[in-house]
Amino acid sequence: MSNDFQSARVALGARLRELRTEAGLDGKSVAELLGWQRSKVSRLENGRQTASRPDLEAWAQAVGRPEATAELVGLLAGMASQVRSWQRQVAAGHRSRQELGTAETRQTRRLRALEMVRVPGLLQTADYARCLFTASAEFRRTPRDTEEAVRSRVQRQQALYEPGKRFEFLVWEAALHALPCPPEVMAAQLDRLVSLIGLDTVHLRIVPFAARLRRTPSHGFWIYDQRLVIVETMAAELWLTDEASIALYEKAWSWAAESAVSGPHAHRLIARARASLGLA
Repeated sequence: MSNDFQSARVALGARLRELRTEAGLDGKSVAELLGWQRSKVSRLENGRQTASRPDLEAWAQAVGRPEATAELVGLLAGMASQVRSWQRQVAAGHRSRQELGTAETRQTRRLRALEMVRVPGLLQTADYARCLFTASAEFRRTPRDTEEAVRSRVQRQQALYEPGKRFEFLVWEAALHALPCPPEVMAAQLDRLVSLIGLDTVHLRIVPFAARLRRTPSHGFWIYDQRLVIVETMAAELWLTDEASIALYEKAWSWAAESAVSGPHAHRLIARARASLGLA
C-alpha cells in the first residue's frame, strides 16, 4: 500500500473520530447505533480499514451530522486518486515499474490505451524500448537497469496473445514520426505495428494529423477494464479508481476513437511514416 494512500486513510479516520467526539459519543455507542462490531469502529478511526461510501453515510447520520456526508465522501474519493512519484518509483531502476505493469495487465480483460507521441509500451520492440529507458534514466538521473527493464517489457507483451483478452490502442499519427531512437530502430518499430494489425486480440487505430476532433486530449492514458485509469505526467503517475474519473476518461477515449482509422487506412499511415525515414 502506498504511503500516499495510507496517509489519506489515516486522515479520513481522524475526521471520523473528530465527528464522533464532537457528538459526545464513544466508540462503543457508535458501534451500537450502527449495528457494527466495536473493532470496525476502531479500524476505521485508526486508518486500518478503508470505509465504503455507505459506511460514511451511516456514520454521519449516527453522529447527527448528515451534512458532513459530502465532506467524508470527498475524502474517500481523494484516496482513490493515488499520486505515484516517478522519482520514487524508479529510484532503483525501471524494472520494478515494468513488473507492476505486468501484474495489472495480467488481471485485465480489456485494456484501452491512448498515446500521443510514442508507441505504446505493449507494442514496442526491444530496441525502441531500450532507447526510451536509456533516455528516461538519463533525464531522471536514476540507476540504469535498462536490459532488465527491456526484458520485463517484452515479457509483458505475451499478454497480447492470450485468448479472451482485448487490447485497444489509439495512437496519434505524430507517434509514427517522432524519433526517440535512430531511424533504423524506428523502421523496425513501424514494421512491428504493421504485423500486429491483424492480431485478433489487438485493435490498433491511428488518429491522422488531419482528423477532425471533437476535443483534443491533453495527454495519454491507459484504462484497465473499468477499474483503473493510469495517467502519466512529467513528475508522477496518477492511479485513478473512482467511478467519476473512470467515466470521464472513457468518454475522452470514445471521442478520440471517433477520429481514428484502422485496417488498410492505418496501414497506409504507417507505411507513409516509414517511407519518410528514407531507408530501404
